[in-house]
Amino acid sequence: MHRPELAPNLLPHPPEVNWLDVDRIAWVDVTSEEKGYPIESTLIEGSGGWRAADPGLQRIRILFHEPQKLTRIWMAFEETEHTRTQQFLLRWCQSPGHSFREIVRQEWNFSPGGSVREIENYAVELSDVQVLELLIVPDKSDSDVRASLLSLRLM
Repeated sequence: MHRPELAPNLLPHPPEVNWLDVDRIAWVDVTSEEKGYPIESTLIEGSGGWRAADPGLQRIRILFHEPQKLTRIWMAFEETEHTRTQQFLLRWCQSPGHSFREIVRQEWNFSPGGSVREIENYAVELSDVQVLELLIVPDKSDSDVRASLLSLRLM
């Protein structure tokens, strides 16, 4: 039986819309990043994504230069090597030092050969956002797994 050739593992593309140029309008801080997989590559289409240098809980914090109105948050995660249950928390606040407000808390089961990609597309109505934060627990049962994020787009 002949199987069709599968396309290489391409970056999932968000729908074509006017995404914010996060690299220009914000400063992005991460708890760690592996050499060759900087957080900036999650913001640029086709760049390979971010990967943590250290295992365990990771934080990606976007600090906007000016308060922003957000109407959409699009994220893509991919795991092709480990079976794991990832959990993430996406939250925001109006300025550093203020209380965070939860947007979503999500779990996803990755399984190589099965479910290897998680795509999240959230319609939101957030005003005066100065800080957007993504907390990732890469595996609820194994502290040796490192977090990664393939793509992040905001509108």
